[in-house]
Amino acid sequence: MDEPVHSSIAPAGAPAKVAGKATTRTNDPERTMAGILEVATEEFAAKGLAGARIDEIAARTRTSKRMIYYYFGSKEGLYIAVLEEAYRRMRSIEAGLHLEDLEPEQALRTLVAFTCDYQLANPDFIRLVMNENMHRGEYLAQSKSIEQLNVPAIAGLRSVYERGVAQGLFRPGIDPVDLHMSISALSVFNVANRHTFALIFKRDLESPGAIAARRENIVEMIVRYVRR
Repeated sequence: MDEPVHSSIAPAGAPAKVAGKATTRTNDPERTMAGILEVATEEFAAKGLAGARIDEIAARTRTSKRMIYYYFGSKEGLYIAVLEEAYRRMRSIEAGLHLEDLEPEQALRTLVAFTCDYQLANPDFIRLVMNENMHRGEYLAQSKSIEQLNVPAIAGLRSVYERGVAQGLFRPGIDPVDLHMSISALSVFNVANRHTFALIFKRDLESPGAIAARRENIVEMIVRYVRR
């Protein structure tokens, strides 16, 4: 395990903005941190916490181990920051869907389709979450912001569902968190297991037609489950 270089100036897990390209050492801390987070996301997703190396991340970002530890405190602090940024990015884009402006069923369809598309386009997010589940959530539990980052996701889905119930479109009695889990489960399996599933059942799951059909099937399954 890489040993941290302690600093009394910067806290561990300092927040970062939206990730950008790998960057050189500059007087722009946010840009530097964003570059480190982008490269670290790729490293942790590909190699896990144990396999990723701070030396490699420093080399790819043209920074130094000392600078990385200055901003994030330790290798584990950087890993937690990567997890937080991954969720923050997804929730930020999700908020831009403006589900409150759509009729309940269309809002639900839009949310499910977005989730399918996002997971497919961001396999590193799935790898990170799978890796953290192998750690039984040990590091995510140390995050001070992860619960708050995900509150809007449940609040938005709850609002869509309750509007649908109030209009007599959706059946009552469904837990929004459980519904969120079902949407996530279908969308994640669609990406995480596609290679083994395609091999075992001799199906092409990566053609545009197959992707579109699977996406529509997932949307329909969720909508029909919720309908009254």
